[in-house]
Amino acid sequence: MTTPLRNRITRLIAACAISTAIALPSATFAADGQLDKMRAKIAAFITDKMEKLGGSRIIYKVDSDALREAVTTDLRDDVYKTLREGRIAFSGLAIRDGGVEVKIADAKGRELLTRKLASAAEGLPTHALAVTDAGDGLIRLAPTDAASAARLRDLVEDSIAMIEQRLKDAGVTLPSVQPEGTDRIRIFLPGTTEPERITAIFARKVKVSFRLIDVTMSAEQAQSGTPPAGTEVMFGFKDKLPYLVKASALDGDDISYAGPGFSSGAKEPIASFRFNGRGTRRFAHITAENVGMPFAIALDDKVISSPVIREPITGGSVQISGNFTLEEANSVAMLLRAGSLPGRLGLVEQQVIQPAAKP
Repeated sequence: MTTPLRNRITRLIAACAISTAIALPSATFAADGQLDKMRAKIAAFITDKMEKLGGSRIIYKVDSDALREAVTTDLRDDVYKTLREGRIAFSGLAIRDGGVEVKIADAKGRELLTRKLASAAEGLPTHALAVTDAGDGLIRLAPTDAASAARLRDLVEDSIAMIEQRLKDAGVTLPSVQPEGTDRIRIFLPGTTEPERITAIFARKVKVSFRLIDVTMSAEQAQSGTPPAGTEVMFGFKDKLPYLVKASALDGDDISYAGPGFSSGAKEPIASFRFNGRGTRRFAHITAENVGMPFAIALDDKVISSPVIREPITGGSVQISGNFTLEEANSVAMLLRAGSLPGRLGLVEQQVIQPAAKP
């Protein structure tokens, strides 16, 4: 992109944002919903103006079917956990038609289950449930329409954050990434005439893996000799040191959330993530069997952290420290999220937009 075009775009963004903010009284922003809508309008206006300068437009669609499948699987796991912990007798627990069905003969057991699930979802609009009594002890639980819509909005927002971070990591400057409709994302790159170069970034799925570190041989020895069967040498994301790791014990498909943050003690930048129900159980099992052993958290072929398992990790939440800068912690978190987004990005459109003819 030429410097004059870059300067024109920068001035356009600043001018549009300032002029729109000045034109609107503060009362307009009384509610968060109104503020979000106004931000979206400003962003869409800026994007429309940018497109007149020419560049590449790319539209992705998130996979709402995959999202619904992930949500109902998590709900089934939550129901099973609640039934087991509450020692509630049940039968026929299954996913069916976008919801979860279970048969509980005891009326008190049915009431206890629904009460516990409602308590867990309190204050979380994305987890609100509709409960239907189908008779003969059979109850059906499914996300409400509002909860499903909120989950889809969250997924689109997560996808936008991931797209922006990966474009930034790839050195792509001044992109406009905005939601379009309920399940689509529009990317515009001013001055770019090779959209294929950008879509190639997202065609490759980030591989997240959790690997035990082999302590029978040093990584340096493995590099110069014959490493144990089923192992390979990986290098650190930040320290560049070699690590001799075993085959993946768990992958990143069961990560339900990832984000940057700060450690509670030293206030150092960290990346944290949380497993869904299935991932929590699997990770608890792995850590319980390997207390005292080091393990590696890897993104693609880079080790981003290599902690020692001090005790079984049963809560499903993990913090990753690695002498990160805040920017590196954010990049790691977004890559972790990219490897586990339940709604994969499907390419809908890519095209080069010619600059609008001057009047």
